[in-house]
Amino acid sequence: MSVSVKGYPYAFHVALDGNGVNGLEGLAGVCLFLYNPYDDTYAYKIRYYDGIAGGHAVSVNPDGTVGFLGNAGQHLLFYDTTTLEELDRVSTLRFETPNTSLQGSTHLVWLSEDEFFTAIGRNFYKFSLHNLTKPELLGPHGVKLPHAMQTTRSGRYICYGSMDNPAFGRNGEARHVGVWDKETGEATVVELPATCWHVIASRDPDLFYAVSFRVEPQDYEDYHDWAMAFKKEYVFEIDAADAKVVRHWSGGREIPAHINSDLTLSDTELIFCNGGSQTIVCIDLETFAKFRIIDEKPDLAAQLERPREVATQVYDALARGNVFTNSRHFLGALRVSRFSLLDSVYAAKLSKDQTLLFTANRGLNHITIYDYPAGTIRLRVDMPPIQEFQDFIPETGDPRLGFHHSVVLG
Repeated sequence: MSVSVKGYPYAFHVALDGNGVNGLEGLAGVCLFLYNPYDDTYAYKIRYYDGIAGGHAVSVNPDGTVGFLGNAGQHLLFYDTTTLEELDRVSTLRFETPNTSLQGSTHLVWLSEDEFFTAIGRNFYKFSLHNLTKPELLGPHGVKLPHAMQTTRSGRYICYGSMDNPAFGRNGEARHVGVWDKETGEATVVELPATCWHVIASRDPDLFYAVSFRVEPQDYEDYHDWAMAFKKEYVFEIDAADAKVVRHWSGGREIPAHINSDLTLSDTELIFCNGGSQTIVCIDLETFAKFRIIDEKPDLAAQLERPREVATQVYDALARGNVFTNSRHFLGALRVSRFSLLDSVYAAKLSKDQTLLFTANRGLNHITIYDYPAGTIRLRVDMPPIQEFQDFIPETGDPRLGFHHSVVLG
């Protein structure tokens, strides 16, 4: 597959959701960052799509020509991977209505160049790009609120995470992941001690990894405006065929591994970025115990240089819940962020040859490429303000683009 765009061997696609804390309620766009490692040249394109909300994750079909912008706004949207021009969209409400506005088709699995698998409402569907209005209903997924999904290396199973679901009130915590058997057309739910939004397939045929995403409901029942939980985190190695945990890693709450986003895998490490704790954590696959950290926490000077960003962060955090009845959440969030008033890395993907780690920092609005496995910075680019692309946002407003999940081609 050739992904070179005008001489750039790498194409880093990043979903955009705007400048607020809660991206699930934000805008929807894509940043395409092109990079040439031979001379460190780069170029980028940015596009927001009208009438779409809650941009969350990008995915590209196997031949690299069609991109999908997953979102929490109940649309399927596809774009040209070279120009970012919209190719097609369809409302998923014509098929099923979810029980919460947080549920959209944020992720999918490509089955071929033009067929894909995704969740809508209570069920999984199979679609063709050639006829988006006539999907095939496959069956129930069985989890609270399906999220990230991937096919295992054997090709037989699709593993998927689950968000906590506010429609169930104080009983909305998920604490499970799902496995869809493509041969039998049935789902199996794997019970866990903690909620896991995000998963990634192992290099072994039917193993996959799920990383915990622990949050607290406001007033003990509101999972819509959840708060970051200062609690221990987990990584589970799960056998999809047996639907059982094989190994697991647990990190004490002091380890900065909270509010993960992208997961990526090398031959030796499971790598995941943490927007809450401002780190990239790399867990040794052999021992499933040792780990190392790439730290992107901004110092005080960097925060003072960004008063508009800090103001938005603090305001949005305070607007999520009653300060007096939920003070424990605000204090816990400060421990999670290590007392930083900005969020951080939400995109992190390793190049296919495992030499470059592409990342995007939501809080600092920059893209960084690290040499891997050294973890040293090769290139860092400050990205333009959102005002260049959304003229209704005032010049005095928060300039961040809103980086979220990503994919790297090349």
